[in-house]
Amino acid sequence: MTTLSPLPAIMIEPLVRAALLEDLGCAGDLTTDAIIPADHRSTTVLATRQPGVIAGLDLAALAFRMLDPTIDIAIERRDGERAAAGDIIASISGVSRALLTAERTALNFLCRLSGIATATAALVVAIRDHKAQIVCTRKTTPGLRAVEKYAVRAGGGSNHRFGLGDAVLIKDNHVAIAGGVAEAITRARRGVGHLVKVEVEVDTLAQLEDAMRLGVDAVLLDNMTIDELRQAVAMVNGRAITEASGRVNPTTAPEIAATGVDLISVGWLTHSVPALDIGLDYRA
Repeated sequence: MTTLSPLPAIMIEPLVRAALLEDLGCAGDLTTDAIIPADHRSTTVLATRQPGVIAGLDLAALAFRMLDPTIDIAIERRDGERAAAGDIIASISGVSRALLTAERTALNFLCRLSGIATATAALVVAIRDHKAQIVCTRKTTPGLRAVEKYAVRAGGGSNHRFGLGDAVLIKDNHVAIAGGVAEAITRARRGVGHLVKVEVEVDTLAQLEDAMRLGVDAVLLDNMTIDELRQAVAMVNGRAITEASGRVNPTTAPEIAATGVDLISVGWLTHSVPALDIGLDYRA
């Protein structure tokens, strides 16, 4: 896996700020402010309740520091690293009110993104004997695309396009309205610049034949059988990137990868993956 570069603070700060403001509402933390003295200090740890791959520590740390800039955080497991159940990810010391008020916001980001990284890592391991890469999609939580795609990278996966302006991806509805794969590709080529890559989604080998005749940079082989995927890879013969999608999980992924496709795209990595169970535990 390539070195995981952290996201710039300017990208994550608005997300964390908005999440804290959502939680604080118009009155602040009524429970903590009523029970905990303003000058009380604590030491806590972020600890895993189940094994997984960590992602989102920068967002969690920022949530605490926004409420107490003097807070001290010692990282034990960095983003992209595996943790066993019961492992301490980080130790956090500071004003108790800040720790408790930021707790849920920090954990929401950390658990969500670590869940994505963990699920991605399971797929990456499942296909490690093949050349294919696991990639995510645009099926992300509104407003959280950058950090969810970062979590995919933390799990050893790669990113598909980040938005509609990255590249042309001709989908089934584009094809239906245009009147066919060939016409959709022709219009796309006329409408974009020479540096923009063009990918087309195909459901059949006949559509793939049309796409290859006109020339595209990548083909999305949607919900094809294993036999169809093998035939499709042979038809393309290295002339375009081949991407398989549909019915992908750790059990089916190795067979899909064995067909020779270059990419396997997985929407559920970012739209419905379970969170990793991580908690904030008081120590002193």
